[in-house]
Amino acid sequence: MTLKNDCFRLGASELMRIYRDMVRIREFEEACPALYSQGKMGGFLHLYSGQEAVGVGVAHAMHREDFMVSAYREHGLILAKGTPPGPVMAELFGKVTGVSRGKGGSMHMFDAERRFMGGYGIVAGHLPLAVGLGFSILYRESDEVVVCLFGDGATNQGVFHEAMNMAALYKVPVVFVCENNGYGIGTSVGRASSVEQLYKKSCAYETPGSRVDGMNVLEVYDAVRQAINRAREGAGPSYIEAVTYRFRGHSISDPGTYRSEQERKMWKERDPIPNFSRWLIDQGYAGEAIIQGIVEEERALIAKAIEFAEKSPDPDLEELWTDVYADA
Repeated sequence: MTLKNDCFRLGASELMRIYRDMVRIREFEEACPALYSQGKMGGFLHLYSGQEAVGVGVAHAMHREDFMVSAYREHGLILAKGTPPGPVMAELFGKVTGVSRGKGGSMHMFDAERRFMGGYGIVAGHLPLAVGLGFSILYRESDEVVVCLFGDGATNQGVFHEAMNMAALYKVPVVFVCENNGYGIGTSVGRASSVEQLYKKSCAYETPGSRVDGMNVLEVYDAVRQAINRAREGAGPSYIEAVTYRFRGHSISDPGTYRSEQERKMWKERDPIPNFSRWLIDQGYAGEAIIQGIVEEERALIAKAIEFAEKSPDPDLEELWTDVYADA
């Protein structure tokens, strides 16, 4: 994998922040299976391990006031948007201190303060919501942008095409990012889509489409940065396909036996975190001691997040009746 920092020249501090954010997500996600097996988490659990370069590259290309909307594999994305690990872990534990007050769990996290506008469990169901957010920006004559992330399986849903069409028709400031990890649950893209290069689906709506290496955080960053700038200038939506890989199964209950060991090994060699750390060292941005220090710091941070979640109270029964309807 070739990493480049030529056309946009990120500074050393932001490059190190990018590395730290990817490590934070990996440490968070890899702590979850043991906690789940101990019965401390319930419901579904979809882990982001392997896809960190997409979420972090996207988040660093955004302004703080820009909106992010996601599908249900969103722990890594809400962390990348800046939410502290403690409330995210508490949400997985179903505690009242969670980002959704213990009501959303793994699949439905929300942080309005940081403009992370939710993870959604219905495949492609959040794309129209992202377009609606984009319409609100147009109505307010503001300059925010919406970034909508979804999996490869969403591109086969009718609502994907409806959202793409409407966004293009009205030049809505939305950047659509498809996280193509090769599988919709256990079905490969080649068995589910007649078009395997998924970015080509954008041509039906005369929307700029591109394909990037989703294991290369700087390539993701640059593509999303350009698309966001285009949207902010009023030129409408863009569509980016980030080719990536999830190291674990679709969910915690999926052993992933439909994938060969050779395939897993090939993608493990492209792991975005050690590859980026080697690049940082080679380019003189950091030494091995600094890199290892970041890993240890983030591991300690996740340990504190787990402690926070374990000590947090469960929601009161009255919480069943709150947030059911919006206040008039």
